[in-house]
Amino acid sequence: MLADDLKTQLATYLERVVRPIHIVASLDGSAKSDELRGLLADLQALCGKITVDLGGDDTRRPSFALGSPGHDILVRFAGLPMGHEFTSLVLALLQVGGHPSKAARETLEQVAALDGEYTFETYYSLSCQNCPDVVQALNLAAVINPRIRHTAIDGALFQDEVEAREILSVPTVFLNGRKFDQGRMTLEQIVAKLDTGAADRATKAIAAKAPFDVLVVGGGPAGAAAAIYAARKGIRTGIAAERFGGQVLDTMAIENFISVKETEGPKLAAALEQHVREYEVDIMDLQRATRLVPAGADGLVEIGLENGASLRSRTVVLSTGARWRQMNVPGEDQYRNKGVAYCPHCDGPLFKGKRVAVIGGGNSGVEAAIDLAGIVAHVTLIEFDAQLRADEVLQRKLRSLGNVRVVTSAQTTEVLGDGSRVNGLVYRDRTGGDSHRVELEGVFVQIGLLPNTEWLKDVVALSPRGEIIVDDRGQTSLPGVFAAGDATTVPYKQIVIAMGDGSKAALSAFDHLIRTPVQERQAVAA
Repeated sequence: MLADDLKTQLATYLERVVRPIHIVASLDGSAKSDELRGLLADLQALCGKITVDLGGDDTRRPSFALGSPGHDILVRFAGLPMGHEFTSLVLALLQVGGHPSKAARETLEQVAALDGEYTFETYYSLSCQNCPDVVQALNLAAVINPRIRHTAIDGALFQDEVEAREILSVPTVFLNGRKFDQGRMTLEQIVAKLDTGAADRATKAIAAKAPFDVLVVGGGPAGAAAAIYAARKGIRTGIAAERFGGQVLDTMAIENFISVKETEGPKLAAALEQHVREYEVDIMDLQRATRLVPAGADGLVEIGLENGASLRSRTVVLSTGARWRQMNVPGEDQYRNKGVAYCPHCDGPLFKGKRVAVIGGGNSGVEAAIDLAGIVAHVTLIEFDAQLRADEVLQRKLRSLGNVRVVTSAQTTEVLGDGSRVNGLVYRDRTGGDSHRVELEGVFVQIGLLPNTEWLKDVVALSPRGEIIVDDRGQTSLPGVFAAGDATTVPYKQIVIAMGDGSKAALSAFDHLIRTPVQERQAVAA
């Protein structure tokens, strides 16, 4: 089942297993069950602490449960956890086998203290780069707390369940039979939803923090680089991020990050966070900034957070990034995750054999249409302009596909549905003015990005596009406030550029600090 080089690699990891792992598999006569049987045989051969029982009676077949004798643990995979989920399998084996997690101690203690009975089911797709974060978080929770059970389910393999539960986006998580949440979630976010007192404790802890020398707002590549460069100067550094990794978490393949031939967004995001944690950086995750107050007589900039707490700092680096641009038409919000999607890699497999539309004719839109054409029955690509804007090599590939229709000079005006899911859309012909309805089951929106800067309006100078205006040092219109990354006017929104600009902004902040000594500001205030 596994390639020889992968077996060698996996054997090295499994040397860290310290207690027995018992795997119980439920199989049938399908080809997938044969593949799973081969995978489990490989695992047993690679690690003497693994035993396999093929006589399981779970109703989902193929599936297998991981446990350890003497420990009340239930982690189950329904399907073959390959692709992006292979890492989830490896981590589950290590954790069930007693290898400690690298998650924050405070979070692990919160999980262990959760009371009640929690049966989680996570539906994923093998091509989804966001799904492993959720699967791994809930697997870890099930290992730590015996009152938590988790089953990770390949939605493409168990299509009947997906249809019955009306799942149109992954990851989708059910708790005790009811829908719990959708989309990427960290263990901290899951615990925050379960532990109702966690938010209040976090707010109080943040409010009690002493002022920083450099406070970074945003945890993408620019923010991570800024935090590292600031911390290396030996100054008090903090980073407040709504989600560490930012847009990178939503990026499938990265092949232009210099010196790294290829990687995936979630892997790079994890590496960024790990690198930041090597330094004395106060990381405040799950924190959304909503207010910036310029420095007053005390020389401190204030950042207000959504939870009501505030942080103060001598300098600030804004690296809030960007988000997917929406069409802003009737039906889009109503049917989000009910047929309206923004990640073709994540959600595409759920639309196997169905009809979908892709909105946008740039590189992202055309790439999405090409990928989806290999999964769905038919793709209608709708472009506002009179011609596609994607690279010619992509357009040639698109034109070679027989199940793709391209409509240009078209404006999407409405997403239609039956109340529970998408069943069509309406577009207007910008040349003749006529409206047309397209019958379909999914709409993938790929029309670019919007900077996350609404909360800075009327405080920091913004461009007409809403980007933070910066000079060649990353300085904004406010003294002591710098900015970097996709939220700024710097052209070419690329990871490597964001990292460079984040480093530059931190160095500029440090230069500002040494040129404006604390005692001088105190004298001015007096």
